[in-house]
Amino acid sequence: MNIFINGKKADITLDTEKTLGDVLQGIDLWISPAGSRIQDIQLDGVLLGDETLSGALLKDIREIKNLEISVSTWRELAAEALDTLQKTCALYMDAQFDDRNQIKSDWEMSAAGRFLASDIRDMYELSSLVLSGEGISASDFSVLIGERQREVSDPKQETDAAENLVKNIAKRMEDLPLDMQTGKDLKAAETVQLFAHTNEKLFRIFFILRSEWLSLDTFMIEDQNARVFIDDFNAALKELSAAYGNRDTVLAGDIAEYELAPRLLKFYTTLKGLTESNCPIIPMH
Repeated sequence: MNIFINGKKADITLDTEKTLGDVLQGIDLWISPAGSRIQDIQLDGVLLGDETLSGALLKDIREIKNLEISVSTWRELAAEALDTLQKTCALYMDAQFDDRNQIKSDWEMSAAGRFLASDIRDMYELSSLVLSGEGISASDFSVLIGERQREVSDPKQETDAAENLVKNIAKRMEDLPLDMQTGKDLKAAETVQLFAHTNEKLFRIFFILRSEWLSLDTFMIEDQNARVFIDDFNAALKELSAAYGNRDTVLAGDIAEYELAPRLLKFYTTLKGLTESNCPIIPMH
């Protein structure tokens, strides 16, 4: 049996596989760590649909001459899902009130909706609120969708654009102890919120890069592998949240100034270096 993936013959040696299901399971295990998914399957030129796939899984591979598989990367699937969500949001804004429930139902049943529900959960949950007439407005949500689309399609540009924001937030985190001690509560609260938003954005971009070529266990952020760095970062965030909630200005200030601000800058520098290197992440058009 010849196996083709995205039109190219795959160098795959079959060993214990006896059925089509065995082969597809092996290929899925091979591509799934990077977030890629099997999209279409053809047996000897015949496309298998949802209704015919299950019956073909037990087919003996000796009866198959050519197996052609279309595989989409995580980024491709994310870009497609976000584009569908953006169009759904526009449709919702232009629709009559009585039609909006059907738009919401169609979105939740769509392949794009199911992808976001499993892989970009926060956007799916926000979409449910917005399309129910709750939470932020549909127009504000459209702006947020646009930001996510840019992160997926061109992570380098989004990383470059965030440089001044990151430096500003790091400086504000260094000033957080003084703000808390001098009663500048609104500024302190805004600093924490801005830090959280910036941190989330950088980690989203990092995991987009990771989806195609990075390993958390082997990639280094200065003297730590990425998994340890992220665990330590998250632990410091939890400590800051607890200290801030308890109004422990000394501990919250120390964590913000000496742990989180330097780590944010360190993480951004690493991320910027990644997007400027010869990594295989290129803009999607």
